[in-house]
Amino acid sequence: MPDDRDTSPCVLRTADGIDLEAELAMATAPPPGPHGPRSLAVLLAHPHPAQGGSMRSLVTSELFRAMPAAGVTALRFNFRGVEGSGGAHGGGLAEHLDVEAGIAHLASVVPRATLVVAGWSFGADVALTVVDPRLSGWFLIAPPLRVVPLESMLAGADPRPKRLVIGEHDQFRPPDAARPLVAAWQATEVVTIPGADHFFAGRTDRVAAELVDFVANVASP
Repeated sequence: MPDDRDTSPCVLRTADGIDLEAELAMATAPPPGPHGPRSLAVLLAHPHPAQGGSMRSLVTSELFRAMPAAGVTALRFNFRGVEGSGGAHGGGLAEHLDVEAGIAHLASVVPRATLVVAGWSFGADVALTVVDPRLSGWFLIAPPLRVVPLESMLAGADPRPKRLVIGEHDQFRPPDAARPLVAAWQATEVVTIPGADHFFAGRTDRVAAELVDFVANVASP
């Protein structure tokens, strides 16, 4: 975890009036790359609530821990109905409002930052339904590409960059099954993490490195 001195609890208010629990970890190092005064920020969206997913799940927690020391401010939150967040699970349909609330909060805390949403599994599919103009890109960790209909994943047609990071042995949507589904998407790449499955045990450092690289690249002039 980031140092407690650099981590603070916060509350996100959604457009439909639900309060979500969240935690913010400010960058503790300069941003990677030649970005001058521009800050980098990432919103972390967790895996499926019905399967025990929360902002404390493995990959989400590891990214939250790793980003500040890499020069990236991180915000993680619990979707509606999870742990201390209000409301009830929306099946992936209402949760786009939760992601939008996170983007708004990050944009207020780190104005004019290069802002990326990084979702894991359920969180990745939900992130793809959000095309907020403040986003600079989407980082999609093991997206199952079926939580919501593909036609609801509006980011696919958006020209801003998208990187899918998928374990070689993913149990739900391995890389070779994902590539045909996103082949027509704009500005989209698929990266395979060798030896990993959907949960990236022992390989979260590879995911973190990919995220830092992605954020730095989308911030480059």
